[in-house]
Amino acid sequence: MGNEQIPQPPSTAAAPHRPAGQEASVTGTAHRWLLDRIGELWTLLTDRPISLYAASVLRIGYGLLYLVFLLREFPHRDEIWGPGSPWTPAMAQQLFAQTGWNSVLILSDSRAYFELCYVAALVTSALFMLGWRTRAMSVLFAVVVTSFHARSIFMTDGGDNLILLMSLYLVLTACGRRWSLDARRQRRRAARADDAPEPVRGLYAQQLHDARSTLTTVVHNCGILVIAAQVCFLYGSAGLYKIQGPTWGGGTALHYALNLELFQPWPALSHFVDAYPMAVAIAGYVTVLLQVAFPFVLFGRLKYPVLTVLLGMHLGIAVLLGLPLFSGAMIVADAVFLPDRFYAFLPHLWRRAARRTGLWHPGPAPAAGSALVPPQGRPVPPGSTQPAVPAQKDTAAAAGLASEQS
Repeated sequence: MGNEQIPQPPSTAAAPHRPAGQEASVTGTAHRWLLDRIGELWTLLTDRPISLYAASVLRIGYGLLYLVFLLREFPHRDEIWGPGSPWTPAMAQQLFAQTGWNSVLILSDSRAYFELCYVAALVTSALFMLGWRTRAMSVLFAVVVTSFHARSIFMTDGGDNLILLMSLYLVLTACGRRWSLDARRQRRRAARADDAPEPVRGLYAQQLHDARSTLTTVVHNCGILVIAAQVCFLYGSAGLYKIQGPTWGGGTALHYALNLELFQPWPALSHFVDAYPMAVAIAGYVTVLLQVAFPFVLFGRLKYPVLTVLLGMHLGIAVLLGLPLFSGAMIVADAVFLPDRFYAFLPHLWRRAARRTGLWHPGPAPAAGSALVPPQGRPVPPGSTQPAVPAQKDTAAAAGLASEQS
C-alpha cells in the first residue's frame, strides 16, 4: 500500500493547442469567405439580367418549332386535337380529373371554336417568335402549348414535353429584350427621346421603379438558372439511366434502335448506317459519356466541343430516327449555355463573311453636319475668334459607353 502512487491526470502540454488568436483568425476568414460568396450570388441575381441573348434564342427557337409543328399537323388537326379525335373530350375530362391538367380546347365541342383556337395558336406562336408584346405573348404561348399538350397527351412524341416545360419557364424571363420587335420599338423610342429631358420622379416613384427593376432582374435570372438546371438534369438522368441497361453497356443499343420499324423514316439510310457496327458502338459509348459528363463541363471551354458533338447527335436522331421535334427542342435548349458575347459576335462574323463574299457592302458614312450626328465640339463664346476644340474625351467616353451597352 505504501508503494502505490496516486494517479495523475493526463498532461495537456503535449497535446496540440492552437492559440485563441489563430482560431479567431481562421473563423473570421471562413466567415468573410462565406459572406463574399453570398454577396457574389446576390450580385449575380440582382445586378443585371444574364443571358439575354440566350433567352431570345430560346424564344425564337421554341416559337418557330411550335409554329412549324402546328403547320405540319394542320391536315391532321381534327384527328389529333379536334372533335373528331379518337381521344374524345369526355376521355380527356376523365384524365384531367386524375392528373389536374386542363385545356381550353375542350371548353366547347363546336368545330368552329376548335378552328378559332387553332388559328389563335398559330398567330400566338408567330408573334411570340417575333417578340411582339413579349410579356403577354409568353403567357399566351404557355397557355397554347399546355392546352394542346393536355388535349391529346398520347398522340404526339416526347419533344413537346420539353417544349411544355420551356414555355412555362420562359414566362419568367425577359426573353424579348434582344432580337425582337419589342427591342426594336424600344430603340426607336430611346432615339426619339434622346434630346428630351429626363422626367423627374418623386422619391416614392423612384423607389417603386427601382424595386420593379430589381424584381424583374431576379425573376429573369432565376428563370434562366432553372432552365439550365432542367437541361443538366435531363442529360444527367438520361446518361445514368442508359448505363444501367445491358444494351448500352454492350454497345448494341443504337443497333436495335436503327432496326425498329417505328423509327425508320428512311429504312435504306438506317440499314446503311447499321452496316458499320464499330461506328455504331462508338457512337453509343460517346453518347452515354457526354450525357453523364455534361453537367460537369459547363464551367470551362470544354463545353464548346461537347455542345458541338451533342448538336451532331441530335441531328442524327432527327434524320435517322424521325424525331425532328425532340431534336429541335434539345438543340434550342443547349443554346442557353452559350454566353452573350458569343451571340453578340455573330452579327460581326456574318458581316465579315458577307463582305468577303461580296453579298454585303457597308453604307456611306454620315456627313459631319448630319442631323443624326451633332457636331462634336465645345461651343465658342460670342465674339471670340478661337476655333472650337473637338471634345475628344467626351467622344471617347460616349463610344465606350455605347460599346458597353451593346
